[in-house]
Amino acid sequence: MDAISAQPEYDLLIIGGGVNGTGIARDAAGRGMRVYLAEQGDLAGATSSASTKLIHGGLRYLEYYDFRLVREALQERERLIRIAPHIIWPLRFVLPHQNAVRPAWMIRIGLFLYDHLAGKRSLPASTGIKFPCLPFGSALKPGIARGFVYSDAWVEDSRLVALNARDAAERGASIRTRTRVVEARREGRLWHAELEDLHNGARTMVTARALVNAAGPWAGSVLHDLLGVRNKKTVRLVKGSHIVVPRLYDGEHAYILQNPDRRIVFAIPYEHEFTLIGTTDIPLDRIENSPRISAEETLYLCESVNAYFARAVSPDDVVWSYSGIRPLFDDAAKNASAVTRDYVLDIDRPEGQAPVLSVFGGKITTFRVLSEHTLARLVPEIDGAPLEWRRAWTGTAPLPGGDIENARFDNLLDEIRRKAPFLDDAQSLRLGRAYGTRVWKLLGSARSLADLGESFGGGLTQAEIDYLIGEEWAETAEDIIWRRSKLGLHMTPPQRERLATYMETKLRAVAVPN
Repeated sequence: MDAISAQPEYDLLIIGGGVNGTGIARDAAGRGMRVYLAEQGDLAGATSSASTKLIHGGLRYLEYYDFRLVREALQERERLIRIAPHIIWPLRFVLPHQNAVRPAWMIRIGLFLYDHLAGKRSLPASTGIKFPCLPFGSALKPGIARGFVYSDAWVEDSRLVALNARDAAERGASIRTRTRVVEARREGRLWHAELEDLHNGARTMVTARALVNAAGPWAGSVLHDLLGVRNKKTVRLVKGSHIVVPRLYDGEHAYILQNPDRRIVFAIPYEHEFTLIGTTDIPLDRIENSPRISAEETLYLCESVNAYFARAVSPDDVVWSYSGIRPLFDDAAKNASAVTRDYVLDIDRPEGQAPVLSVFGGKITTFRVLSEHTLARLVPEIDGAPLEWRRAWTGTAPLPGGDIENARFDNLLDEIRRKAPFLDDAQSLRLGRAYGTRVWKLLGSARSLADLGESFGGGLTQAEIDYLIGEEWAETAEDIIWRRSKLGLHMTPPQRERLATYMETKLRAVAVPN
């Protein structure tokens, strides 16, 4: 066994670098806590990069009378649009209504509640529409006579995770990717954890006053197997898959489609040239480390859109797909689609021992308030916790790059076009969306495209790669083109290979950022 080096004590050790883990790390570090986050893979390497990319209240959750969750999510939607206007923006949804399993009166009531549960809102209210109408009806099959339009928001999900981690680090947190917790035990009022650096196998001991288990699909196994805590709470594993096809329709609106099995499928504009279609709900008995879409799921999603769109799609049209495992709290619902998307926070603290809080379930929309509630539950359990650790602060604090004038992205885009005229419109838009006001740190003193170094295709330059390595823990080509961005859709295989070679050479020459 490699020698184990000593480390100073931390206040909080977090296992898991998804949206919940990084959100908790950011919130805790901003309160003055000494935070150590360990992620065995890349940030957002599992569930948090495999969502439908929506910040929404969950219109269909009203069907299950989950009013508290919908209200909380809608209120969070408003907050997140304000604090991250570069990676989160409004999106209009068209709900065609034909031979639907839900009658029109039910949908009208649901949309009325949806509009009003949020309280004060910035997005347009829902409305009924008649087809054919432009632009909302032009892509639909003839014969669909009416429908509804409502508002929610889009999010660059894996960038949300990276920005939370960046902010946490700038507030003092230690963010360690490719780091696995191999053992954790209580010794009185402290946790003693042994961690393995997966780059080189080096072992490190970390002590912390409290531990947060935010391991997503692995939360149950971490709690029971790694930490040795026995209780009945666990997660229910549900695979959700998406397909990406060439763009099906013009316009920046999305569609929400009702299926005969009562599930809904979204069709959403994606990366300018494509349409994102998803998701499925497939119960799993065990964790799949690299989940993949099945032929049956692909066909299901194609048939779902073909029931509504004039232009048919087939599995042959799929240019990319991805799957993720949603770690839903196991509420014993029989139908996977009916399992609650709410979260449960469970604390285990035997008398005189250090606490562990486990996060079960949740959705990307509520990560910030989940983080706030986590610390509200956990801090009182930590002996000697100072008063400032009880101070909630993230509701109005912009995420990195989100400090845009009046939270209006167009203001930033105009500034980029004015100050960096060598970027074309597509590059200005992509870089502004990805990095917000941090784009100036990336661009530095560049006065031409040549100043940004080698071009790797899809608008990706050496300057951006170096920024992502130095600032956002990117270590592989996949980290950059499928998580920090989706540029993999716009690059050729030789371009991806050249990027991988550059990354390997670069990381040999510089230390991996921590």
